[in-house]
Amino acid sequence: MASDPKVHVFEEVAKHNKTKDCWLIIAGKVYDVTPFMDDHPGGDEVLLSATGKDATNDFEDVGHSDSARDMMEKYYIGEVDQSTVPLKRTYIPPPQGQYNPDKTSEFVIKILQFLVPLLILGLAFAVRHYTKKE
Repeated sequence: MASDPKVHVFEEVAKHNKTKDCWLIIAGKVYDVTPFMDDHPGGDEVLLSATGKDATNDFEDVGHSDSARDMMEKYYIGEVDQSTVPLKRTYIPPPQGQYNPDKTSEFVIKILQFLVPLLILGLAFAVRHYTKKE
């Protein structure tokens, strides 16, 4: 590692999110993994999915070996300015449909979905019974 690492802002690192230009942030350090894209055992999609964010949790969840951690050294290009890294994204649930206090229209539709097939079946039996030759 360099004795005076370059400090990168998050926005700059996030721009490097392509197969031919891929940077990752892991534990506050920036790695240019572009040369490793073809050799990564999980494929380049795994590395690309970790761009544009702090990939520390993604990296740690996989449980990389000591040799993989040692290999990271040659891809190290600097540190990330932690003040520029956005806070963790919070989950925003999808918007709910309008609350319908008058459920009568839904109830009528459900009843009709049940009764209409029964009425058609009854009509078919009635037609068959009255048109049947004896």
